[in-house]
Amino acid sequence: MDKIKNSPNFRNGAFQNLSTTPMMAEGVSTFKILRDFLNKPKSVNPPGPLPSVQTNLKELSSDKPTVIWFGHSSYLININGINVLVDPVFSGSAAPISSLVKAFPGSNEYGPKDMPATIDYMVLTHNHYDHLDKKTMVELNQRTKQYIVPLGVAANLKNWSIGKERIIEMDWWESNQLSPYISITSTPARHFSGRGFKRGGSLWTSYLLNIFGFTIYIGGDSGYDLHFAEIGKAAGEIDLAILECGQYNAYWPYIHMQPEEVVQAYIDLGAKMLLPVHWGKFALAYHAWNEPIIRVTTKAAEKGVPIATPRIGEPLVINGSNPSKAWWLDIAG
Repeated sequence: MDKIKNSPNFRNGAFQNLSTTPMMAEGVSTFKILRDFLNKPKSVNPPGPLPSVQTNLKELSSDKPTVIWFGHSSYLININGINVLVDPVFSGSAAPISSLVKAFPGSNEYGPKDMPATIDYMVLTHNHYDHLDKKTMVELNQRTKQYIVPLGVAANLKNWSIGKERIIEMDWWESNQLSPYISITSTPARHFSGRGFKRGGSLWTSYLLNIFGFTIYIGGDSGYDLHFAEIGKAAGEIDLAILECGQYNAYWPYIHMQPEEVVQAYIDLGAKMLLPVHWGKFALAYHAWNEPIIRVTTKAAEKGVPIATPRIGEPLVINGSNPSKAWWLDIAG
């Protein structure tokens, strides 16, 4: 609590964004959002099961970072026998009541049993249900060596019997040297936190992961703002930017990016490759399930931005294989 209260990002009893960030656009009520959520169009769900690639995660071996996306914002980074697991949500749900937000058919093919025998670092970006899943945390507890979390999220993990000695809590712009070849820096994001009705009790963050000479930007959830350019300047060179591109709406324009803003954020970061995530598993907004990837790839092509679009489970290797097939166009009911 002392570290939280002394954080420059904690004011008036809650964590704050760098810029003024209303949760909703002017004139939008909670009633209106709830009404539309309960009456989402059929297009928010795919017409058929999503395809996936079965990759044996226990036998990955490369001296370049290999990224395996599991749908939405869950992915594994493997290099030189080191496994970094980001925001794993494998319960098939992204809500406190499992029947409210269920995974698309075909999108939940990977689970705790498929993860590597040892997870060296589990990196969590914030405590929303679609990024921090209690069931998954409990199942992976015994296989995870260390947890990297935003300031305040340790309280959730301790409630699930994860010892504090394995948790590193980070404020924005704090860095930790995890090993001689791996370091991580917590960087700003424009979002919010909360489970249940309480908001702002813990921080939300992005990260710069430097691993065996490669730099990966772990974007978490964020609305567009000036922090992307600031992070890009601090990083120097980013080999892969992993940015959220889905679950946006005009009702909440400041806490998630429109797909075209994702491309601009990538340009601000000065990265070499874009991997769009936060789509392809859960319907948390009202847009068509594949609209985010269609819009972001269209804008990326217009701007000449190299973009990776792997299927769930399909390896992306930095400076190696770059899956870019428009597989979402082949799904039929």
